[in-house]
Formats: sequence, C-alpha cells, structure tokens
Amino acid sequence: MTKLFIGSHLSASGGWNALLKRSHDEDGTTFAFFPRSPYGSVSKSLTPSGAAGFAARLMEEGYGPLVVHAPYVYNFAAKDPDKREFAIRALAEDIRLLALIKEAGQEVYLNIHPGSHVGQGAETGLRLIADGLNQVFDSTDGTDIMVLLETMAGKGTECGRTFEELATIMDGVEQAARIGVTIDTCHLLDGGYDLTGDYDGVMGELDRVIGLDNVKAIHVNDSQFGLNSHKDRHANIGDGQLGMPFFTRLVNDPVLSGLPMILETKEQTPSTHREEIALLRSLRRG
Repeated sequence: MTKLFIGSHLSASGGWNALLKRSHDEDGTTFAFFPRSPYGSVSKSLTPSGAAGFAARLMEEGYGPLVVHAPYVYNFAAKDPDKREFAIRALAEDIRLLALIKEAGQEVYLNIHPGSHVGQGAETGLRLIADGLNQVFDSTDGTDIMVLLETMAGKGTECGRTFEELATIMDGVEQAARIGVTIDTCHLLDGGYDLTGDYDGVMGELDRVIGLDNVKAIHVNDSQFGLNSHKDRHANIGDGQLGMPFFTRLVNDPVLSGLPMILETKEQTPSTHREEIALLRSLRRG
C-alpha cells in the first residue's frame, strides 16, 4: 500500500517555519495554506527568500505534495471585469511564489474554487473561468505549477457542481498539463454524488468524465447535511452523513489513497486535527 499523506489547512501566520511547526504539531505529512490573506492582500510572512529552504526541509522529512488553497475571494466567473482581473492577477502572483517551492524539488499544487456565475448562467461562467485560467497560464509561462479545480457542493451560482462542468472548464484550458482536480468529499455528497450508497459508481463516473489520473488531491471532510443538500457544511470525520465506513474505504482505495488528503474540519480543540489524522491512519488495512 502507498504511504498516506494527510494534513490540514494551516495558518501561514509567522511564515514558512511556523507553517512547518504547525504541521509537526499535528503529525501531518502534507498540508494546505493560503498563499496570501484570505481577503486577497499579499502575505507579509511568506516571502520568496524563504521558499527554497522551506521546500528543502519538506523533502528531507518526506512530505507529500502540498495542496495550497487560493483565497475564496477569487472569482474567475464574476460579472464585474475588475473582479475577474483581480483573480487573474492574484493567481498568477501566487503561482510565481509557489514555483520557487517546486523549483527546489517539492511538489505543490494550487487549489481554486472555480467561481460563481452570479446570474450570468453556467455556460457563461464556465467560459469565463477557462478564459481567465488561459490568461493566468500565459502570464506564468515557464512555470509548471498545476492549478486544481475543486468539486463544489452546488450552492448558489457556483460553477463546478458536476463532473461535466469541471470537464468543460478543463477542455477550454489550452495548457492542459497545468490543470487538474481536487475532490472534496463533503462537496461531492452535498452535490448529489452518492459516495455512501454507490462509491464504485461515483468513481466510475469520475473516471469517465474527468479521468482519475487528473485527480491530484482530496479535501477530506464529512458532511453535516448529506446527499443533494447543496449546503457545503463540513462535519468532523465520522460525525456526519458520510460516516466511518466511507472514510475506511477511502484510505484503502488503491488509487485515491496515494493522493494528498487535506482536512478542512472544525478544530473543536487544539488537538482535533492531530486526532483526526491519527484516526484516518488507524483505518488503513495491511
């Protein structure tokens, strides 16, 4: 069996060394963080000068790929062109920062919420997202950071609520090697994919529409409201509608278990994520 790479979304306050210490505290082997403020301002902690040394330490310690999360304020499908332009410019800046980590040898992905069409219609939204990503990739030519589109729960006017919508975006991206997918277990269930009743069927559909080889990371979350709820409310592992049998199957899946797994569950205590990481590891057979 492959090694499990599990961690959580960590605060980047204090910079690269503080990030790594937080990962040590939870006994993680991967993690996520915002490359800038969640509201979009440039980080004062994550300086380019420290990126290569950070990568070297990760490699020495056997970390899996990082799954960095773009701030939620980015909306590539926005009606306002200034908001789209901000998302394009900021994501390109994020890519240039993370490229310093990858150039030093540590694999790193950049996860995004595709965007919300805000009443323009899904077809327009999907086109705008692909167009925006093409501009991002054109402006960062020469870097090879892969951007991962996250599967969404389908609340409001979110784009990316189905495998087909994600595939449409991917088909519109010219540099195909730079685009992949993150599956969020809560979002999939909330969006209508029956992971508890038809796991094999969902994975078969994922493979047919997107291709399992294009799935590069997993957000590991239970779901408060469950199938077809479109709520996007995470529950702690085993406390929601997915439940322990699902997570047992996930960490033993011969394909998916080798991907970096990021917890985005509520920190009920300072040790919640450490305990959940240990719990997921304990479900591994063999």
